[in-house]
Amino acid sequence: MKTAELFDNRTVFSLEVFPPKPDADESVIYDTLEELSDICPDFISVTYGAGGGNNGSKTIQIASDIKSRYGVESVAHMPCINLKKEQASRILDSMQEHGIENILALRGDRTSDAPPCGDFSHASDLISFIKEHYDFNILAACYPEVHPESSSSVDDLKWLRYKVECGADHLITQLFLDNKYFCGFHEKARIAGIDIPIEAGIMPVTNKRQIERMVKLCGVELPKKFIRVLERYEHNETALRDAGIAYAIDQITDLIAEGVDGIHLYTMNDPYVAHKIYDAVQSLVKVSTCVR
Repeated sequence: MKTAELFDNRTVFSLEVFPPKPDADESVIYDTLEELSDICPDFISVTYGAGGGNNGSKTIQIASDIKSRYGVESVAHMPCINLKKEQASRILDSMQEHGIENILALRGDRTSDAPPCGDFSHASDLISFIKEHYDFNILAACYPEVHPESSSSVDDLKWLRYKVECGADHLITQLFLDNKYFCGFHEKARIAGIDIPIEAGIMPVTNKRQIERMVKLCGVELPKKFIRVLERYEHNETALRDAGIAYAIDQITDLIAEGVDGIHLYTMNDPYVAHKIYDAVQSLVKVSTCVR
């Protein structure tokens, strides 16, 4: 099933996992999926390798297994910054052969020590390429606090609308910790004519290192409420984990009350955290029934 078809007067609930590193035991991710299986999300997305590594074959296999083993729809991430068109075609052909219908089309992160070497400068280029040659449902990323490389929120919305015009069917936001950014962004997106589903990406922050990495990589603003939580519990790992879960639950509850199209939970491959959040919000969302 194409994910864009899931949004029918209800709140979609989905999860994200990442494949193990190339030298890690692959059984770990399947243990994680087994523990997540009773949540029965509407879909599970699989990133393109831990840390953005060249691990695409595992992404495809895991996404395929999510459908065949667990009866849950899947989404395969596909960053394009270092792909030639021939490579992209091979990856897309493999996805088709594995029964994958949904792709999260991403540019991918630029790094100072490895200049881009592919045929796609932006996610919109990949989206156009896929729409021209294939029949995948395409998801794309968006940024409530504005993409770090955009000059303004107006400029950011202009390029987001262009992604949609190129063929994006469904949007998922970058993580955020203050719902006011999502609500403001959502309103502006609708005014700009962006009328496809927009899921809110929620990452429960459960340790201090994770917080520091988020601020550095994503430019996420830490609201005062969250800073107070951090200051109170930063020296108690268990308390900070539980406080981070509670904070995410509050975010999700508020977003659902505001009528959000969907919640996309970045699980960080932690079933305990995912279950705690799901158990608290399951009565607020109508999730699909798994077929096992």
